[in-house]
Amino acid sequence: MSSGSKMDIVDDESGSSDCVDLWIDLFLSRKGNEYFCEVDVDYITDRFNLINLQKAVSKFSLVIQYIVDELDESVLEAMSPSKLEQLEADARKLYSLIHARYIITVKGLQKMLAKYKDAEFGRCPRIYCNFQPLLPVGLHDIPGIDSVKLYCPSCEDLYNPKSPRHASIDGAYFGKSFPGMLLQTFPEFVPKHPIRRYIPSIFGFDLHKQAQLSRWQELQRLKSVKRLETIGCDLSGNGGFK
Repeated sequence: MSSGSKMDIVDDESGSSDCVDLWIDLFLSRKGNEYFCEVDVDYITDRFNLINLQKAVSKFSLVIQYIVDELDESVLEAMSPSKLEQLEADARKLYSLIHARYIITVKGLQKMLAKYKDAEFGRCPRIYCNFQPLLPVGLHDIPGIDSVKLYCPSCEDLYNPKSPRHASIDGAYFGKSFPGMLLQTFPEFVPKHPIRRYIPSIFGFDLHKQAQLSRWQELQRLKSVKRLETIGCDLSGNGGFK
């Protein structure tokens, strides 16, 4: 089997080393895959759970067998290096798409809850959220559109992952519904919204509302000027159109 599809497990008593297929374990152990949880093999092999995923990869059945380590060694040995590389890439993609469905099941939510409680997805950088743990979320359910974001249940805002490895993960591998499903299933883990907000000040005096209004008006004026310039309006005169 190709590298990354097997691990050597050493028997502590005998000291012997046996080669055991653990593709999922290796996938989860790779740096950058910390957001993913382990999908049960029974879930992966149940074709009902995989409806509409058949077109996601070529040779769908072969990829499924590869993921759950049921592919015969002779089949892998007969493959060229390029085909093995493609098989590995398809396995990663299909497992990730299955993962998006699995994490909104009862078992999947429980596994992701454990990671959420341990803050494995990071903590909110906002000061008044008091290090609130984050949840991964996708802005789209269709792969290839946007990368995964991190949702804070406290301030209800989105953040980019700090690590480039995590920032490159497709958001569709978690989906749009996951945070809502988890917090609805486990309402006791919904945090209170922060009451305090930062108010800008100068020498201890809060900026008055008129100043805020003036800044907003100036911003709108600049936007209007830019929009008019893009459609060819001449603003060089006294406000009239040429």
